[in-house]
Amino acid sequence: MDRKLVGFSRFMSLVLRHKPEEIGLMLDREGWASLDELVTKARAHGQPLDRELVSQIVAESEKQRFALSADGQRIRANQGHSIEIDLALPAMIPPADLYHGTAERHLPSIRASGLSSGSRTHVHLSPDRETATRVGARHGKPAVLTIASGEMHKEGYIFHRSENGVWLTDVVPVAFIRFPAE
Repeated sequence: MDRKLVGFSRFMSLVLRHKPEEIGLMLDREGWASLDELVTKARAHGQPLDRELVSQIVAESEKQRFALSADGQRIRANQGHSIEIDLALPAMIPPADLYHGTAERHLPSIRASGLSSGSRTHVHLSPDRETATRVGARHGKPAVLTIASGEMHKEGYIFHRSENGVWLTDVVPVAFIRFPAE
């Protein structure tokens, strides 16, 4: 995605995941907003979005952060919210292992406390090591944790998978984390 689109994508992440009130945007309880309202309110706040540009961002985003409704009238972020919403994703049985990419500097804290959602609504897990490595590299020298998600599920932990394939859960206790060899 070119630099200009990245800037618009970041703006959309801000208002669809964290601060819709910054532009007066209303999200429903599942995080959906009217596409026309997003465009109108973004333009009023100096972001020259239009339907075509938003559709291009949704289609070309490598991370597939956004989804359009089947009728093309609504948009939402697939995950990563810091505001309370219900993505209405069904609970799913995860694969035996999932992965979490982080920066090496975070490992001591994770060893002590496990993974929590922090300011977000869920812990994000990747289906493969490669994706987790890319995620971790965004924050520093990457470290990939292997999560015994199948065992967690057997113990009653709930998992969901967002539209872009990211697995979501509330917390990952240390007992279910395999750390990289040091």
